[in-house]
Amino acid sequence: MNEIILNLHMHTPLSDGEGTYDEILETAIDAEIDAVIVTDHNVWVQGVEKIHESQGKRAILLIGEEVHDQALDPQKNHMLVFNTGNELAPFAKDPQDLINRINSYGGLCFLAHPLETDLAAFSEPDISWVDWEVSGFTGIELWNGFSEFKAVVHNRFQAIFYAFFPKMIAHGPPSLLLKKWDDLLSSGKSVVAIGGSDAHALNLHLGPLHRIVFPYSFHFRAVNTHVITAEGLNGNLDHDKNIIFGSLQKGNCFIGYDLPLSTRGFCFSAESGGVSVVMGDKIKLNKQINFNIQIPGKAICRLFRDGANVRSWKNETKILHNENQPGVYRVECHIKYLGKTRGWIFSNPIYVR
Repeated sequence: MNEIILNLHMHTPLSDGEGTYDEILETAIDAEIDAVIVTDHNVWVQGVEKIHESQGKRAILLIGEEVHDQALDPQKNHMLVFNTGNELAPFAKDPQDLINRINSYGGLCFLAHPLETDLAAFSEPDISWVDWEVSGFTGIELWNGFSEFKAVVHNRFQAIFYAFFPKMIAHGPPSLLLKKWDDLLSSGKSVVAIGGSDAHALNLHLGPLHRIVFPYSFHFRAVNTHVITAEGLNGNLDHDKNIIFGSLQKGNCFIGYDLPLSTRGFCFSAESGGVSVVMGDKIKLNKQINFNIQIPGKAICRLFRDGANVRSWKNETKILHNENQPGVYRVECHIKYLGKTRGWIFSNPIYVR
């Protein structure tokens, strides 16, 4: 199997970001990111996707879109749209119609930052997803790096502190959103979880203080989506794009918080009756299901079935575990970093039927 580190959900000057495509690609290569997806607000740009080579490495630039109804106040229901080949912002008013159109083009769609808080100190509203009656979406953005900043800041002093010490921000996906995801999975829906940086590289001033909040170089080393593929990338744009989006659509991926320690090499797989699968896949229970968990560092590891923690391990890097019940199984790993236990790895589920 191959592992592709993907940083998705970011903005450029075409909406409310600061970095150019080439600056983003150079920063991605420095951070050892294999691919990025730019998602400007209600802006889809054609003909700029490319493979960039530098320093003996390559990174892929892909273009998506963050679509939302600009007539709403506040502007709830943001959706990340990938791989449609079409501008879809005109259909933002009706989320279900938008999802249907995305699916008709063979695209992917993820509910962006579905559970947010407001940032009252700067008059920034809560822009959570609220239309939970929709169906047919690919998945949800379980962990949004920039949105978490809004969750920890309650006054201007804290904003200044975290602007200068961003490594202190991340704790993990919101617990209520984790529960919502588990509820969706337990109801029989296949819902892919991704992690997005929501990078803007905002150039902000507060009196005499100036800071970029937060540079792409920081985001690219923090919350990433690691995509697992059977076939490797070969440097052909169309081929590599299909490989990435095909695996992402199936949920063959996990969310990794790479700042404390790289999550590259994590594996969650299962075998039953001679059939082997990875996260995102479905498997039929044949008397017993054999799980294999490989962790690239010492951490607290928890195995969940239908939202309930069924087993935990501490500081084990290779885990073999057997179960005999059907259900939706997923893995969380937590790591000690900067004096706190923080979320580190969140796998997509294996569906045991």
